[in-house]
Amino acid sequence: MADRIIVLSKRPATIKNIYKIDFEMENRTPINCRNSPRFSNYFNTIWKELGVNEE
Repeated sequence: MADRIIVLSKRPATIKNIYKIDFEMENRTPINCRNSPRFSNYFNTIWKELGVNEE
């Protein structure tokens, strides 16, 4: 799993934002991260910035 996510703009791509991903857990596995309350915050914030589900 990545420690950061870089969100790019539409073409020509430029960096819109860089998110540092920090779950602060000892046993960091994909399943443990997915169950973390922080996961939904990261998920919603990043998808919103990507413009997913905009009408």
